[in-house]
Amino acid sequence: MLSLIQPLIENQPISPDTWQQLEQQVLSYPLHARIFEINAENVSQQVRQRAELLRAIYPGFCEFSQRLGGKPDDYWDILWNLWLPLGMDLATQRQRLQRPFVQGILGGQGTGKTTLGAVLILILHQLGYQTLSLSLDDLYKTYADRQQLQVQDPRLIWRGPPGTHDVELGIQVLDQLRHPRPDQSILIPRFDKSLHQGAGDRIAPEAVKDVDIILFEGWFVGVRPIDPIQFETAPPPIVTETDRAFARDMNKRLHEYLPLWERLDRLMVLVPIDYRLSKQWRLQAEQQMIASGKTGMSEPEIAAFVDYFWQALHPQLFIPPLLQQADLVIEIQPDHSPSAVYGRKTE
Repeated sequence: MLSLIQPLIENQPISPDTWQQLEQQVLSYPLHARIFEINAENVSQQVRQRAELLRAIYPGFCEFSQRLGGKPDDYWDILWNLWLPLGMDLATQRQRLQRPFVQGILGGQGTGKTTLGAVLILILHQLGYQTLSLSLDDLYKTYADRQQLQVQDPRLIWRGPPGTHDVELGIQVLDQLRHPRPDQSILIPRFDKSLHQGAGDRIAPEAVKDVDIILFEGWFVGVRPIDPIQFETAPPPIVTETDRAFARDMNKRLHEYLPLWERLDRLMVLVPIDYRLSKQWRLQAEQQMIASGKTGMSEPEIAAFVDYFWQALHPQLFIPPLLQQADLVIEIQPDHSPSAVYGRKTE
């Protein structure tokens, strides 16, 4: 891949043979091509637009890759085959919609949703679109409200499960973003996880306007309730009747989030090839924090932490239905890299 796009990033003339190879390479990924609406008729135009975009973002992308702790050569394949066409596709969707476009992104620990969001903002900025990143975390209830919530339901020992977010605030913000008034600033809630010894709290909102595309991400964005009977045969760590009661209650609370999901124009799911990888990735992240001199959880603490969220919304129960409904699914390998890409357009 690098040998083909090297002339692009070095601003060298591209031979007809190289253009043809790039077109063949793009069409050699039929699922990608179908997702991004590329075919034999438009591949030449698509490849040239992608090449022009690559050249334009190259300086900024070099800085971006350094912030990730790597170098540009580490990311050429994913940039060319996924990030660039995805950014171009989001721009196309915004043009078609003729109003701000909300892209939902579901992804858990280690799936790369933060990296994806950052590179899409870079690409879309180059295409002339102002892009806002909004997290489900930004909608957490205030520290005081969550303290009161924990009194009402002592099982909510951590922020994150259904019930710990201000859903009405999320609906209000997305409605304002989707249908903005001329010259009106919109206040975007923001959350600082470090406050109150890690319990976190809201901070001053961010004022924005003229937003074109909203990337709304979170660990259960778009997740819908399932038939409660499935909890009778749920996988571990939903083991005891107490576990099943908690899972049923969290499932019931998902109904409160459905009006929020209705504000999504599309949903993208970043799914590990094995959901248990999230526990391994969390352990790696905590070990890196400890190695850098910061505080982090021990292995037993991590196991209990991840198990808690699996008891609330078990990936094996809630993710498979979404894979049939999502507009785009990106499978994530153990090394955090994306592999298969598919969605409703590939069915």
